[in-house]
Amino acid sequence: MAYVPRLFTEYKERIAPELQKKFAYKTVMQIPQLEKIVLSRGAGKATQDKKIVESAVEQFGVITGQKAVVTNAKKDISNFKLRKGMPIGVRVTLRRDRMYDFLDRLINVAMPRIRDFRGVPANSFDGRGNYSIGVREQIIFPEIDVDKIGEISGLNITFVTSARTDEEAYALLKEFGMPFKTAAKN
Repeated sequence: MAYVPRLFTEYKERIAPELQKKFAYKTVMQIPQLEKIVLSRGAGKATQDKKIVESAVEQFGVITGQKAVVTNAKKDISNFKLRKGMPIGVRVTLRRDRMYDFLDRLINVAMPRIRDFRGVPANSFDGRGNYSIGVREQIIFPEIDVDKIGEISGLNITFVTSARTDEEAYALLKEFGMPFKTAAKN
């Protein structure tokens, strides 16, 4: 039997029917779904030290189970000692099984390890149903060996959904278990 991620099964059996009922979609094709998760990190200090980018590629590979792509500068910026083509960042795009596995680990393992965690902001949607968060420390992922990293750095995580509105995307991510902050009541 082929492997099926736990969250994908949950999406098919529970989340999709609930969203269809809540938003009164006429067809199952209208139900929003998670299309991809993109992890990225800018390595600004890479202009002085090339090992920073190599370290970031290795860490992203450990976190996601997929090799990261090095992003290069598109133009020269003399104030930052940056030349066109220099490596300045790293990114990984996760789809299908790896995407659902990463989301499951992020919500259930990594986020509870964040110090003083009170939830992720609910206002980080882009207006088209995509959601982005920043993580300050890569060491929240248990796969990262703290003794082997040179310095603690953050990363950006973007959730790309097929939702047309932020409200639909919020409902989708909330059903997956994303711990959004609740508004403080006065």
